[in-house]
Amino acid sequence: MQKNKLESLFLPESIAIVGASNKKGKVGTVIADNISKLGYKGRIYYVNPSYKILKLKRCYDSLGEINKNIDLAIVSVPAKFVLDVVKDGMKVTKNFVIISAGFSEIGKEGAQREKELYELARKNDLNILGPNCLGFIVPKNKLNASFAGGMPNAGNIAFVSQSGALAVALMDKANGEQIGFSHVISIGNQMQLDESELLEYLANNKETKVIGMYLEGIKNGEKFLEVAKRVSKIKPIVILKAGKTEKAQQAISSHTGALAGSDEIVDVAFEKAGVIRANDLDEFFDLLTLISFTDAPRNNKVAVVTNAGGAGVLTTDAFKNKKIVLAELPAKIKAEIKSKLPMEASVENPIDLLGDADEVRYDDALKIVGSNVGTIISVLTPQQQTPVEKISKVIFENKIKNVVTAAVFIGGTRVAGAIHFLRGNRIPNFSDPERAIAALNKYYEWGELKKRKETVSKKTNSAARKKNVAQVIDAAKKDNRSALLFAEAAQIMQQYGIDSGEFWSVISGETAPEISKYPVVAKIDSDTVLHKSDRQGVILNIKNQADLLKSVSTLQQNFPGEQILIQPMQQKQIELILGIKIDEVFGPVIVYGLGGIYTEVFRMVNFMIAPMSQADIKKHVLESKIGFLFQGLRGQAAYDLEEFTLILQGLMEFASENKKLSGLDINPLFVYNDGRNASAVDIKIII
Repeated sequence: MQKNKLESLFLPESIAIVGASNKKGKVGTVIADNISKLGYKGRIYYVNPSYKILKLKRCYDSLGEINKNIDLAIVSVPAKFVLDVVKDGMKVTKNFVIISAGFSEIGKEGAQREKELYELARKNDLNILGPNCLGFIVPKNKLNASFAGGMPNAGNIAFVSQSGALAVALMDKANGEQIGFSHVISIGNQMQLDESELLEYLANNKETKVIGMYLEGIKNGEKFLEVAKRVSKIKPIVILKAGKTEKAQQAISSHTGALAGSDEIVDVAFEKAGVIRANDLDEFFDLLTLISFTDAPRNNKVAVVTNAGGAGVLTTDAFKNKKIVLAELPAKIKAEIKSKLPMEASVENPIDLLGDADEVRYDDALKIVGSNVGTIISVLTPQQQTPVEKISKVIFENKIKNVVTAAVFIGGTRVAGAIHFLRGNRIPNFSDPERAIAALNKYYEWGELKKRKETVSKKTNSAARKKNVAQVIDAAKKDNRSALLFAEAAQIMQQYGIDSGEFWSVISGETAPEISKYPVVAKIDSDTVLHKSDRQGVILNIKNQADLLKSVSTLQQNFPGEQILIQPMQQKQIELILGIKIDEVFGPVIVYGLGGIYTEVFRMVNFMIAPMSQADIKKHVLESKIGFLFQGLRGQAAYDLEEFTLILQGLMEFASENKKLSGLDINPLFVYNDGRNASAVDIKIII
């Protein structure tokens, strides 16, 4: 999207309000009052055929009648009239905010109405926010183009929300917490202007430092990943994503489909894009406040100063499993702090100033801790002799450039004034240590990700492979099959560097071939019998030709018309699962982890979204739930990380080149740590 495409929408010099009114309780009345009474300096036009004069100004019958170029039209009329309003109005403006409800959110009729509106916008290069939205607010410009009351403080947080009600609640909370907004934007049904379009606009907005989003769904996952990955390198994106408890859609025909719930994939997608995910409303607000007030910690070392031993212990506990850590203070620093404190005080980190600490002790400790850490947190409980306000001023006076200064004032009315002072001076306060450390840790991780150089995934010449795959799939579809046979799948996987070892196929009516090396396994190879062990479709440990003939005959009797697959019995060591799940939002997702019959019991699986470089795949594997296999464990040799990385890279290439497939399972993939090559002994490609 062009840099300035949406500026005339969000920074309009002229606005027409379609459906403007002076009747109490009407949305059109609220919008007209918000724009005319809260300080907006641009030109305002009222449109409503029921009035000739409105608010002492001429009121037009239609948008087209204005006969002047207008930057923005805000439409609040019954849904059935919206399409005609836009058709008439596009003669004078390209930008619309559709407040009206009655579109895809109400069912089939509304969805058709929305489709027609979208096509009109697409063909005529219109920008439409909504429909079914609250509108938007730009506080610095005193523009409240919504039906939310009042004007929030101007600031550097852009908040984009699918819920208008949540936007109103957040603005109310922000007012009491002394934070402000560059934009508050309700996207409603996000028919055209969706989260990706707004990310691009806000990335270039100089007033915006952090972008916060409340999303219930993502319209175009692949586009979102591409845009968010680019924008997150410029400024932080914090997203509160609803739908964690939504029942995961499970593909009955595939292990992989049953493993990957939609919320797990959202986590992977956000991590890949560099998005900071908030777990709940409190954390969302904590993160927005922290980022609004400070820069990301420059290193992971944290110093904590407290007047309460218990609070210090809670703070210490909060660092568990975090990337930020309590700093090891140099002996010289500890000795200097010790010289300023009572004998009973502790100079270990957290530094315990004792319950009777005054502002002088805080001042001495904060000055000496110095600037070798990335973050200094002052923890306080309002004990009887604690001069809370004076300590808050000392914290402010000891702010150090390039060091994050934060506070955890635990209490109620006795700390309220000091917290107000801290926030007024851009020092974030958290209600408890756990929330402080959680927010700081996520901000630190974002800062480190921003500094990381992008590693580019290797591109391959895929035209020949894609053609071969397409031919095999087309032939299977002509046979009305829902999955490829093993021989077909093995041939395809070989082209992507995934070996399946030796095998023999026996079609219906044939007898077993002569095999010289035993033992072997015989199993059904069918698109209708995917989980063979559940259906007694596998016969193991066949030791000679006579037993093989008998086993093949038994399978043919039990599964008439089906093809039989014969493979050498391979010594098991570790069984892994590989798979591709087609997520309805983000497309192909790679699944890998502990395999075999207990895959869905232990759920030791991990998810990736292509593309990824070899270096990033290795890092992902080593940090995964099965990373211990590739690092060696209790004297055992490590499994081959290079080989497994190439296998995952091949699977990613397959997923990227064949996006229309329904899914893939390799379960199990046998891997070894004694020099033998990995082998995919069961492959199912769902078409």
